[in-house]
Amino acid sequence: MNQIKGRAPLRTAWSLALLSLWAAPGWVHAQAEGSAEAAAPTTPATNTEVAQASTDGSAAVASRNIDEIVVTARRREEKLQEVPIPVSVVDGDLLADTGSFNVNRLKELVPTVQFYSTNPRNSAINIRGLGAPFGLTNDGIEQGVGLYIDGVYFARPAAATLDFIDVSQIEILRGPQGTLYGKNTTAGAVNVTTKKPSFTPGSDVELTYGNLGFIQAKTSITGPITDKIAARLSFAGTQRDGVIYNVATEDDVNDLNNLGVRGQLLYNVNENVDVTLAADLTRQRPEGYTQVVAGVAPTRRAANRQYAQIAADLNYTPPSFNAFDRLTDIDSPSRSYQDLGGVSLTANWNTSIGTLTSISAWRYWDWDPSNDRDFIGLPITTKSAATSAQRQLSQEIRLAGDIRDNLNYVVGVYGFRQTIDSDPVQTQEQGSAAARFLLAPSEDAQTPGLLDGYGQRSFIESATESAAIFGQLEWSITDKLRVLPGLRYNYDQKDVDYRNEIYGGLQTDDPDLIRLQRSILAPQAYQADVDDTNLSGQITLAYQLNDSVNTYATYAKSFKSVGLNTAGVPNNAAGQPATEAATVDPEDVQHFEVGIKTQPLPGVTANFAVFNTEIKDFQAQVVNASVGVLRGYLANADKVRVRGVEFDGNARINEYFSLYAAGAYTDGEYVSFKDAPPPLELTGGPQVVDISGERLPGISKWAGSVGGEFKFNGKLLGREGQYFSALDVSSRSDFSSSATPSEFLDVPGYTLYNARLGFRGNESWDAFFWVRNLTDKDYYELLSAAPGGSGLFVGQPGDPRTFGITLRASF
Repeated sequence: MNQIKGRAPLRTAWSLALLSLWAAPGWVHAQAEGSAEAAAPTTPATNTEVAQASTDGSAAVASRNIDEIVVTARRREEKLQEVPIPVSVVDGDLLADTGSFNVNRLKELVPTVQFYSTNPRNSAINIRGLGAPFGLTNDGIEQGVGLYIDGVYFARPAAATLDFIDVSQIEILRGPQGTLYGKNTTAGAVNVTTKKPSFTPGSDVELTYGNLGFIQAKTSITGPITDKIAARLSFAGTQRDGVIYNVATEDDVNDLNNLGVRGQLLYNVNENVDVTLAADLTRQRPEGYTQVVAGVAPTRRAANRQYAQIAADLNYTPPSFNAFDRLTDIDSPSRSYQDLGGVSLTANWNTSIGTLTSISAWRYWDWDPSNDRDFIGLPITTKSAATSAQRQLSQEIRLAGDIRDNLNYVVGVYGFRQTIDSDPVQTQEQGSAAARFLLAPSEDAQTPGLLDGYGQRSFIESATESAAIFGQLEWSITDKLRVLPGLRYNYDQKDVDYRNEIYGGLQTDDPDLIRLQRSILAPQAYQADVDDTNLSGQITLAYQLNDSVNTYATYAKSFKSVGLNTAGVPNNAAGQPATEAATVDPEDVQHFEVGIKTQPLPGVTANFAVFNTEIKDFQAQVVNASVGVLRGYLANADKVRVRGVEFDGNARINEYFSLYAAGAYTDGEYVSFKDAPPPLELTGGPQVVDISGERLPGISKWAGSVGGEFKFNGKLLGREGQYFSALDVSSRSDFSSSATPSEFLDVPGYTLYNARLGFRGNESWDAFFWVRNLTDKDYYELLSAAPGGSGLFVGQPGDPRTFGITLRASF
């Protein structure tokens, strides 16, 4: 199962890591001469930079003095405990120590973050259960959670599957962020700050080896080019064998194969102006991703239309009905290739009226997949390759400053353009078992070969243009009371041109046979052009009770812009495309929140937040389970509500022992959704159901994480340092894994334990052993109904126990 394959990219990774070591003597000499740590530029931090706080690599906030933690969540440098919004901070050392090298693993540290992905394109970051429709592949989806890296908005959710490169700090902002961030985000934001070029020479290297053929190499080099220009070059490479074994091809799938590089140039023009040019390129070449058979649900269809009889007629048995045997027999290639990269130019100018910041960026994303959409070894859907090519341009200009001692402001403008095209086509093709699986037996018997080779090619072009003017004031009415109003005016214009052609299958003039073919795949063409404007805003009252207690209350009104259906729409009663479904109404969000941030004891924090979010015209997934292979599409649910209570706390017990904990109770439900798609078990029954009062998908009522580190001074091989041991625990209760709740698609709750044990040398080197999923817990990332409406459902098992060793050094 754990075959070694495709090592060329990681040979490159090791080579670059060794190159960093080769360059190390110069850096070692610089450190021996007493040089400063190469974590930040020598120039004063601007409003876009995060101050570099010293850290010893323990838990996110517990690892350092709380007063040292500076965030830019509100586009200004502020101390974490004084920011009147709920924000979680994870520093780069903790990310590295816990193996949290992408957003999927970040969710184990921050329980209010949910990340779901069946492949990079079909990915979603949710915060508090909101952000993107659960389980829907559609390039017209607007993201409710914004991913920003050094101030640049990454529009495609596939970016969340990429490795973090040279991260300094990640801030997770919960709730609407519509008045300060470039792209309007209705559910929250993930704000990633990378390490900056430094005028002090330095280099970092990290090498990791583990079971399942896991190899990861990271390296970065920084230093001056001239007395005004500094550079930083960073690299990351990750490879792991697959965790699913294909018994048909005798090969493992769902592996990792990632390479990424990021380069930066910092130009200190003078004491008031600095400019940073950054470029990055990431490539993924995994053999993945597939799900495995998890079970069969009874449906309302006749017995001969349900899985057991279909499989018997086709003489088929899957390799296992236990998903945790991790076996598949898919008969189509599995490929999830993507390339993502871009260039940005960030300029900061300290003027007499404030700091003027400009962020210009161009980015691209190319997606080249191959999937087996039936997830089993029968030739049902033999080809599924929905390629995509995205390009985006963005420009943000903002000014932050003080009007007087008790009144400051941030104002700005933002422009964004995105195009997404099929490149060259999206293709789906049916095989010889499709007719028996997707049609009634009587229809299949009368029409041999009806669907053999029957397929579709889709030609899709879509474009989005967005513009916004935004601003926020902060008025200190007294030494203790502040009021923070903000407004944002948004404009969005979107268009789509969709054309779907069919080919192959039985060539016939019989209208009944044509009707059967078209019930599976049908030609379709439509165009849509829509624009929308809205005004969003928020007002926050913040009150400092004393030196260690800060409180806040927020009301926010926000919008998620109009959506597009770029993968087909249902037909109307006349059999024509329902073009009114090509666009989806914007979401209307109303949000209330109160919170308290406290430091009851030196080195101890305890923060609480209570919130209620209501969304009208919620953009949800809809799919007609009675049609075999129709993809889901985007539609509006009347109203949903999410409310909850959150806690996060940290404690430095003494210089040897630190703890952190975070917990969330989240209650999400459809307040009104009267025409929802039926659940899996009602396939063959009603076409729509009323699920008002049912729970939203992807939300665990209870979720939490807790961890700690113990360390003590010692020696290893005659070198001074500290021994340490750490444990991180994350847990969540069960959640619905279907847009309409189904008793068969509820994911049971689970608890994961991750541990590490090692030594940190005083001369900036670490060596430690780690284990993830210590108890080898069997758990699902998600469950989903297999296409065809037979009752078969599949699952995506979480990673089994993994372990390894990491070596890290800074010079």
